[in-house]
Amino acid sequence: MTALRIVVYPHAMEIGGSQLNAIELAAAVRELGHHVSVLSDDGPLLTRVDELGLPRLPLPGRRRRPSPGVARRIRGLVRGSGVDVVHGYEWPPGVEAAAACLGTRAAAVCTVMSMAVAPFLPRYLPLVVGTEAIRRSSQIGRPGPVDLLEPPVDVVANAPGVPTDAFRVRFGLEDRTLSTTGEQLVDVTVVSRLVPELKLEGILTAVDAVGSLAAAGRPVRLVVVGDGGARKTVAQHAEWANARAGRRAVVLTGELTDPRPAYAAADVVLGMGGSALRALAFGRPLVVQGERAFWELLTPRSVDTFLDQGWYGIGDGEGAVERLTSILLPLVADPSLRASLGRFGRELAVERFSLQAAARTQEGIYRRAVAARPDVLRRAADLGRSLGGLFGHKVRERSRRLRGDVARDDFNATEHAAAALRQAGTSVSSPR
Repeated sequence: MTALRIVVYPHAMEIGGSQLNAIELAAAVRELGHHVSVLSDDGPLLTRVDELGLPRLPLPGRRRRPSPGVARRIRGLVRGSGVDVVHGYEWPPGVEAAAACLGTRAAAVCTVMSMAVAPFLPRYLPLVVGTEAIRRSSQIGRPGPVDLLEPPVDVVANAPGVPTDAFRVRFGLEDRTLSTTGEQLVDVTVVSRLVPELKLEGILTAVDAVGSLAAAGRPVRLVVVGDGGARKTVAQHAEWANARAGRRAVVLTGELTDPRPAYAAADVVLGMGGSALRALAFGRPLVVQGERAFWELLTPRSVDTFLDQGWYGIGDGEGAVERLTSILLPLVADPSLRASLGRFGRELAVERFSLQAAARTQEGIYRRAVAARPDVLRRAADLGRSLGGLFGHKVRERSRRLRGDVARDDFNATEHAAAALRQAGTSVSSPR
């Protein structure tokens, strides 16, 4: 079949699940015989782009989002380089791609890995989402296609056996013996952006839970891998936890361009989204983190919940530390339980979430988008409606910012996620 020329446009280049998926999936699609480039601003993930040998098309970092200038840049690429598909990740690149491709031979595609889909995205724009629940919710009122592509993970690069010695030495984690009892420390690891939206609540809960367990003499240590605007808050809570425990029970490493050694060194991983899937690929037991006190251990009993609603959930807001502590206690105490859950997770990752299978699905989405573009007048009217809705969103966002309560990841905010799951007819609380 004819090779396609594809431009993949991640919404950012900081370390994060959506953008890392975009880059790794772009490379996997290239391996199927297509010409794939990455359109992006600067950021830490450029290292991964270079490692994978993907051509990179630069964008200015300081710009509006979405940006008319970026749309013009994309249109120039379409017309000058014969681009067939422009694939934007998250809603600002999706809107820019749709505007840029209007009236051209190229098809725009948008992937949304946030917990809710912006209602003002063009309705005819081919949409890709990461969970079955969001797919059901997003199909309502959308004449365009909505495909499910669960976040993929490279199960070859992310696998047990990645060396960990240098990582442990660098961050002072090589001593795994609890001095008071001689027991082996169990490392509980979270790899996450340290930001207020979606992440911070769970990270602070983990710090408090592990700090309390350590203060009670349990052989457990929390390793927090990541950076962001909330790092100072996390570091302060870590200091309190360590003081209460009388030892280094919580360790902050900062951001790692390659976090694989952190996953490989973990005994248990706390995570959501793409980080949760990487934990599975490394064969580590996974405790899924959500919001409002949601914590749930992945087991054969709970797996169907996550396959439907994604690696996330929303609880009732009560007893977060107690809930997480009750999950961690048996994991800390029982190596055989950790081993069996790790095997279950690794098998699930290989069978269902491999990058190579996802690339073939993505290729099919691209080919259908190229073959089935709506007519120009319909797309123009749809884009006009979208821009009107975007203007209203920006006005509301500005009003909230003036009041001091705007969220940076607006469609990852809890209220949007909960509404999307309810619309899909999905429970948002932990399975019991």
